[in-house]
Amino acid sequence: MKTISEALATSGFETIDFIILIIYICLLIVLGLFLSRNKDGKEKTANDYFLAGNTLTWWAVGASLIAANISAEQFIGMSGTGFRDGIAIAAYEVMAALALVVIGKFLLPVMLDRKIFTIPQFLRERYNDGVGLAFSILWLFLYVFVNLTSVAWLGAIAIEQILGLQGMSVEILGFTISIRMLIILMLFIVAGVYSIYGGLASVAWTDVMQVTFLVGGGLITAYVALKEMGNVMGVNPLGALGRIYTDLTTGAHATDVHFHLVIQQSHNPEAFANVPGIAAVVGGVWLTNLGYWGFNQYIIQKGLAAKSVDEAKKGLIFAGFLKILIPFIVVLPGICAYYIAQDPQYFANMHLAGKINVADDAYPWLIRNFTPTGIKGLSFAALTAAIISSLASMFNSTSTLFTMDIYKKYVNKNANDRKLVNVGRIVSVVAALIALVAVKPLLGGLDQAFQYIQEYSGFIYPGIIIVFGLGLLWKRASSKAAIWTAILTIPMGVLFKVCLPDMPFQLRAGYIFIILLVFFVLVTYLDNKYVSTELPSEDDCRMMLRWAKILGGAGIIMIIAAAIVTISGALMPGADPDNNIIAYLNDIGFQAFFFFGVLVGQCAIWLYSNATDKVKDSKALAVNLNLFSTTRSYTYGSLGIGVITLLLYVILW
Repeated sequence: MKTISEALATSGFETIDFIILIIYICLLIVLGLFLSRNKDGKEKTANDYFLAGNTLTWWAVGASLIAANISAEQFIGMSGTGFRDGIAIAAYEVMAALALVVIGKFLLPVMLDRKIFTIPQFLRERYNDGVGLAFSILWLFLYVFVNLTSVAWLGAIAIEQILGLQGMSVEILGFTISIRMLIILMLFIVAGVYSIYGGLASVAWTDVMQVTFLVGGGLITAYVALKEMGNVMGVNPLGALGRIYTDLTTGAHATDVHFHLVIQQSHNPEAFANVPGIAAVVGGVWLTNLGYWGFNQYIIQKGLAAKSVDEAKKGLIFAGFLKILIPFIVVLPGICAYYIAQDPQYFANMHLAGKINVADDAYPWLIRNFTPTGIKGLSFAALTAAIISSLASMFNSTSTLFTMDIYKKYVNKNANDRKLVNVGRIVSVVAALIALVAVKPLLGGLDQAFQYIQEYSGFIYPGIIIVFGLGLLWKRASSKAAIWTAILTIPMGVLFKVCLPDMPFQLRAGYIFIILLVFFVLVTYLDNKYVSTELPSEDDCRMMLRWAKILGGAGIIMIIAAAIVTISGALMPGADPDNNIIAYLNDIGFQAFFFFGVLVGQCAIWLYSNATDKVKDSKALAVNLNLFSTTRSYTYGSLGIGVITLLLYVILW
């Protein structure tokens, strides 16, 4: 059996690579502590610690959003899915960019206007204390037992794979401790040193540096892989990419899905189950993205800390453009690894070390074999940056949730800023200790932690979108409907999973959303707890009714089209998808338009109600429609994201 030093010596890493990594970590800690210092000897206020004193500029908001989002789940899990299923997994990233546009225009401005610290705080103000407390406890459990543990566990696995340390352990004071647990401990320490002391300001401003390493290192890894493959092929990196694309879309690979954003079920049923064709564009992926980017505390907290609504909006646009880069950073390397695996003899003279035993080995294998000395350290630093930045954001958001939603509300209502900041720091330390103890029992027996997390998300987001979204936008949304929808969300997910185990989770989440939405609307209209209210201005009413007709009509057309295609397809079993348009549409999951039609059409319900109903829920928000106005730069940025998305789907359909 190899020793640790022998494993490191054969990992392909040289001394300079480790020096680069150490310099990066030291620079990160020093910068984080420097940014967290108290200005002019003043004590940090709660707003300073938890929301960075609302000082974040657009570029800090955007960079911090991406740094909090990208972790080992993307570098390892998404690259592995790219190896197995292809570019279609990039739909999560591309559609997230569009979701950020929607959130920046319609959701975040309302929360900023209400001066929201936490998402449960909004629920408490909009519905009641019970709903807010329930979601506070739910998110705390999710952050500690799912998010912190999964990011640390997957990150440690990635580092083990890259350094060739799998399964190794060390003796410390008579105890045998695995290398993986030591890596997790070090990740927690590095992320905690500056985030726990300095709060969100340290997290957000260091994330600017982290994103530079993350994006730069990721792009360099992809470029070097293409360059080395191009050397064998006798072409430049761009030519290598073109060659890979041609070889994986023609001849014997004519039905290969690796370079198609929309997968046909008949071409690859397993890949379709993960990314179900057009459902990755108009299906339950919208629930995941709107829920994750709009109502997830450790993500949206960066937007809530912006210095103004305009800066927050521009930050989300910036994050949207960065999201579109992610497929080139993490998915393309996985496809390159797949291409090499198809004909390993062709690349035999490259003397590639190790094997890809499972799909998630793809990215670590590429780093070990393709990145030259020095660049290896940079690529490793990029991966480490992704893990540490996510952990730092989770520590901060965990402390924010407990301190502001539980401690200040129920334990010490008169706590001053100094007390709140100290409690927040203690909570972060406790969360790290609990996650460290729980990580192995929770995830040690899972072979596919990434897929498990995605499946779990699909259980909770349909209800979250309805409760939060309608609470923000519909004046009649009732507390009773919110409570019962929250209660039914997970049982509905379990029921559908048991009864329809083979249905892709994106489609399953869409159908659950439809059922819960109908339930929420019915309970709201049956609830007699409402108060009288005046109608909006005549101009506002006219605008809302006009959009209600447009969106309602669009939703009905989508639902009818989905019904026609689904029923017609059922009447012609055995039709060839490559020669029959109806069979083809069913083969790419056109039924997803049932969900998208309802998602678009439900806007007509609350727009019509807001314009015509003379009653509202007693805790309804007074929404100023001027909040939804956008600057020219936001409009141009949104159009840019839309055009790039359209071009990607036209080229890679």
